[in-house]
Amino acid sequence: VQLQASGGGLVQVGGSLRLSCAASGRTFSSYAMGWFRQAPGREREFVAAIGWSGTRTVYADSVKGRFTISRENAKNTVYLQMDSLKPEDTAVYYCAGTSRTTAWGSFWTYDHWGQGTQVTVSS
Repeated sequence: VQLQASGGGLVQVGGSLRLSCAASGRTFSSYAMGWFRQAPGREREFVAAIGWSGTRTVYADSVKGRFTISRENAKNTVYLQMDSLKPEDTAVYYCAGTSRTTAWGSFWTYDHWGQGTQVTVSS
């Protein structure tokens, strides 16, 4: 599976962005998908994940209630809707895919990574 993230940009505090991650390959619908982010000087951290069917989602506490992960298997795409953005959400955001059914919050769980897309929240 090859992954291509897009949708990043510059937004003001309180604004919204929707990130997309387009996948190639016929196995996308069997993969759990996750979003991670990495700010300068910090480790890559988990943001959200969604199971293959879309019925199971997991969020980091820092984004719970503000971000929503979803997917459209017919389009081989996973989304991250980000609302009420804060300056601390500024980071490069990465999408990732895994065939594993547990430990979605761990970087090591994921086998496939897309390139990052920059999100900058200005105050």
